[in-house]
Amino acid sequence: MWAKLEYIWLDGFEPTQSMRSKTMVRHDFSGELEDCPMWNFDGSSTLQAEGNASDCLLKPCAIYPDPDRNSGFLVMCEVLNADGTPHSTNGRATIQEDDDEFWFGFEQEYFLWDPDTNLPFGFPRDQTPQGQFYCSVGAKNAFGRDAVEDHLDQCLEAGLNVEGINAEVAAGQWEYQIFAKGAKDAGDQIWVSRYLAERNAEKYGLHIEWHPKPLGATDWNGSGMHANFSDTAMRESGDEAVFHKICEAFGKNIKKHIAVYGAHNEQRLTGLHETQSIHEFSYGVSDRGASIRIPITTMDDGWKGRLEDRRPSSNGDPYKIAAVIIETTKSAY
Repeated sequence: MWAKLEYIWLDGFEPTQSMRSKTMVRHDFSGELEDCPMWNFDGSSTLQAEGNASDCLLKPCAIYPDPDRNSGFLVMCEVLNADGTPHSTNGRATIQEDDDEFWFGFEQEYFLWDPDTNLPFGFPRDQTPQGQFYCSVGAKNAFGRDAVEDHLDQCLEAGLNVEGINAEVAAGQWEYQIFAKGAKDAGDQIWVSRYLAERNAEKYGLHIEWHPKPLGATDWNGSGMHANFSDTAMRESGDEAVFHKICEAFGKNIKKHIAVYGAHNEQRLTGLHETQSIHEFSYGVSDRGASIRIPITTMDDGWKGRLEDRRPSSNGDPYKIAAVIIETTKSAY
């Protein structure tokens, strides 16, 4: 039996990487990651190599059923240099410590974008103020639901742990949430879900806009990727001081976090539209205007639970975001 393996990787474009993919056809494929061979690609076409030494390697790191193809699989890959070392664009390789102790729940926001109008799909021409679109229903309020529902089904069929979807605050803006144990698994799932979103949108003649503030300096919300996270101490200690220590540690490492939380994030983190200013740091219980929100459920459950870093942007690399969250959290102890 023939299988179609879609190898997916991140290119060298700056300041935000794009996804690339190509298909390998294999006979008698087992469906297991260990049977996905190393592959290569022309790095000179993705800003990852020079033409006179253009080969970059693709190292398979996660595999999922491809919901769009018969006998298809999605293979998430790391990019390596020709000598087998991690390429400088390889965000997954920045994760130094990875185990199931750290749990991540990423809230991925994005816009469905109409390339013909260069505006969000369904964007109101009368400049209707935002407010009626959040978790909305009806053709006057919710735009692109068919595409969003198709994407949800595809993610679930691929085995991604999507926990929910909803229409967001701005017109044409949507969100889905993915939960995973371990930084690499969380990053793999987010990137594959983004790939499916992009490929699915092709069928509708739409583009997925990951920019955190695509409508610029307007009174419309930007898009984030709020990072919910916990470790064993947060889930089990029942100690309020643990959460405050972690938040204080994040406050001491602002530049390190902002550096990997996504390009153009200063346009989104203005202190308006449910954000804290990129120039300030704060945390508080149930405070969506803070840098880090302590969910009310964490307090109500006897200080057992998670924190939500609201600063990561919709275009941020989940590998790098998870890596710095683990590093800073551990420094608090």
